[in-house]
This record gives sequence, C-alpha cells and structure tokens, in this order.
Amino acid sequence: MEGSSCDGVGVTALDILCPSTLKLYEAQFFGFTPQTCMFRIYSAFQDCLCGILLVVEKVCVRKLKKRDKTQDEDLLQSKARECSQELYGFLEQRFQSFSKRMDALLVDKCFSIPPNVLLPGDKPHRKSPRDVTDLMRVESSLAALQSAHQAELCARQELLAELEEQREVREQLDGILRWVGELQTAWLKEGLGSFNENFPPGDGVREEVASQRSRDMRQEA
Repeated sequence: MEGSSCDGVGVTALDILCPSTLKLYEAQFFGFTPQTCMFRIYSAFQDCLCGILLVVEKVCVRKLKKRDKTQDEDLLQSKARECSQELYGFLEQRFQSFSKRMDALLVDKCFSIPPNVLLPGDKPHRKSPRDVTDLMRVESSLAALQSAHQAELCARQELLAELEEQREVREQLDGILRWVGELQTAWLKEGLGSFNENFPPGDGVREEVASQRSRDMRQEA
C-alpha cells in the first residue's frame, strides 16, 4: 500500500504548488509559501494514515487467523490489503475535500499580507515612490556608470602596460649610461686622453640617452 496508494496521493498534492497560485510576497514575509505549509500538513496526514492502516491490516489478519486457523494467511493478507486500500481511498477523498476548504481559509485569512504591511526592504519605496519613468532613468544612469567604469578599467590596464614598457626601456638606457661611464673611466685610467675628444659620437649618444631617460621620467610623473 505504501508503494502504490501513497505515491498516487503525492502527485495530487503537488498540484498545490502550481506556480500560478504561489504567493511570492507572502513567501518572503513568512519564510515559506502558504501552499508549502498546506502541502506539509497533507504529507503528514498521508504518512500517518499509511502507518495506521498498515497496523490495522496486520491486526485484522492476526485476529482472523486466530479465529479460523484453517484459512490461508496469504489470502487473508490479500483481502485485508484490498479493504485497507478501499478505506484509504475513501479517507483520502474526504481529506482532499476538507483540505481545499482549509487551504482557502488559511491562505486568505491567515497567510495573506495586507496592503499596508511591507517587508523591511520595501519600506523605503513607500517614503520615496517612483514611477516607471524614474526607474528607467535610474537604470539607464546605472548602465552608463557601469560602462564608464569599465572603460576606466581598460584605460588603467593600458596605462599600466605602457608604464611597464617604459620601465623596461629606462633600465636599458641606464645600462647604456653605465657602460659609457665605465668606458670613460677605463679610458682615463689608461692615460689615453679625453674620451670625448677621441670619440665625439659617443658623447652625443650619452647625452641623447640621458635626455630620453629624463623625458620618460617626466611622463611617468
């Protein structure tokens, strides 16, 4: 009986949870939907009724077997199962009719939210109501701000990439300046005269490198 009758009732009870009848605002207010509450009551009744009928079934079979020991126990169990299923169907129909009235009463009288009762998150809307035009304007402004923010993020990434490239170039220029300075020092130590007089282009390269390095530093600043 638990495998057939109870499963059939479960499908019928799920009709209570039809999306078209769900009261979502009440669900936010109470933390559950009125239909969910009724479904739990219905499921509890099902479980209780199934358990009781199984016990009644066993008791009836035991009493009948004790009264007439010649009867086949399997046949008694089969007849008891048929009777309990008929009783289950009868009680189920009665409870369904009763649950519909109880559902209407609870949903309309107990679990309905009056228009003047608001959730804490909705109370600011009462103080500063806005029409659809204002809402669309706010959403448009929000979209524009998000787009501008995204553009700034992209520009920031490009700027960081450019600064990293300039840092690498500056390190290369610093290396060239150090190399020229070391070459001048070594030239003087060997007593070969003035490095700038012997290699005029080298001095021009050094000045050009130093000038480029100064420009890069000013751009970073």
